[in-house]
Amino acid sequence: MNNTAEVLPIPHATLSRPAAAYVQWTFSAVVLITALRLLWLSVQSAGLYPDEAQYWFWAQHFAFGYYSKPPLVAWLIALTTSIFGDGEFAVRVSAPLLHAAAAGFVYAIGERLYDRRVGFWSALAYISLPGVSLSAFLMSTDAVLMPCWAAAFYAFVRAREDDNTLWWAATGVAVGLGMLAKYAMGYWLISVGVLLALVPEERRHWRGLLLATAIGTVICLPNVWWNWTHGFASFRHVGANAELSGTLFHPAALGRFVLSQFAVFGPLLFAGLIALCIRPQHLSGPRARLLAIFTWPTLVIVLTIALLSRAEPNWAAPAYIPALVLVVSAALARGWRRTLAFSIALHLAAAVVVFGGSEAIAAAGDRVPAKWDPLHRLRGWRRLGDSVSQQMEAHPGLRLMADDRELLASLIYYVRPHPFDAVEWEPVPGATDQWRLTNNVRQHEGEDFIAVTVHPLYNQMRAEFADLAPLATIQIRSGPGGGQKYVVYLARDYRGVPAH
Repeated sequence: MNNTAEVLPIPHATLSRPAAAYVQWTFSAVVLITALRLLWLSVQSAGLYPDEAQYWFWAQHFAFGYYSKPPLVAWLIALTTSIFGDGEFAVRVSAPLLHAAAAGFVYAIGERLYDRRVGFWSALAYISLPGVSLSAFLMSTDAVLMPCWAAAFYAFVRAREDDNTLWWAATGVAVGLGMLAKYAMGYWLISVGVLLALVPEERRHWRGLLLATAIGTVICLPNVWWNWTHGFASFRHVGANAELSGTLFHPAALGRFVLSQFAVFGPLLFAGLIALCIRPQHLSGPRARLLAIFTWPTLVIVLTIALLSRAEPNWAAPAYIPALVLVVSAALARGWRRTLAFSIALHLAAAVVVFGGSEAIAAAGDRVPAKWDPLHRLRGWRRLGDSVSQQMEAHPGLRLMADDRELLASLIYYVRPHPFDAVEWEPVPGATDQWRLTNNVRQHEGEDFIAVTVHPLYNQMRAEFADLAPLATIQIRSGPGGGQKYVVYLARDYRGVPAH
């Protein structure tokens, strides 16, 4: 394979404007969309999603790892909250910025493998993806992973051109940071393995790959050490999350996952990707092959997991970075520029309706039923926090307890002052989250608590305390037809799980 030839731009007969304009258009589009997202984050009324509150809690305690995720998301939240304070905006502000960076790398990939027109449409398609619009609104490990994945792929493309040591080093840095963002970066490494297995010519880059691997490994070592000292908690969580210990055949789950990808990747783009899969003869040349090899392994792995157990809609998200360039290049080669433009416009319009519709209706004096409000799970946490704060103030000196991980994370964020020493009730022994791992309730025998519960397990909880007296019932509404009831107890003299 002539790797230099692979990255030469392909001239397009329809290119009527100066190619340099595509750089300006890409920059302007990404900046505009990102600025609008930042503005929206600064004015919207939704509270933190429980996972975001959990990451914020992690950010208060620097570590090289946490129970369910590697540490980079918490480190970024620690950085942004140190600058902007602890409000919801400060927790989320890096999410749209990270996706803007990812869009820049997507442009660079398209431009390097094809030309600036492909780079422009690929970047615009990425920044408007439905899944990206959601991820840019919530601070998550996906938002941190995507620019790392895209940077690693771009550096890999550059490094292969002439075995440039600096680009191989950059590849290693991006891969290492990606592993600190989310272990799904491992799919990237699997794709490299598939590339080496299918394309023997690629094996001549073994020295550069060895350098990149060494650098990435050094960056990951602190997290490996953390896992070593904590019983490999994060690694075990990844395995448990796949739920492969039960019945291993779930075609309905596979069908739901495939349908969800039309929402994540967009209906037209995902249909185009399926068409390329069905008719791979349309994928010609080493560039398309490279993009396909970094797309299909991730999709095949996640599809297999979905069939054997289940898969969340976002689990295949990194595959859509090379997939976008693949689909966009194929569409432009066939003169389907208007179809791409329509797809992008459709995605942006859907984002405005989904994220702005309920807020606009509320501003007009009406309320959207909870079942039609995509943000209903983010509503009501502030009111719950205020109510629990009053209970804590009325009973000073007691430690906060909750019977649910998501509830505990949100309470720690929204109760004032923040009860960082709160614990989670543990009806079944085992470290299944950060609180049970580092501040297990079993370390607090004999203590008294304000216990906030969402699960009706009074009899089971009562057996572990000398006294469990109800204090209040808190009903939180998240819109017409939606809401949750919480029961607050005064729990005295924790005795632990009774012997059987």
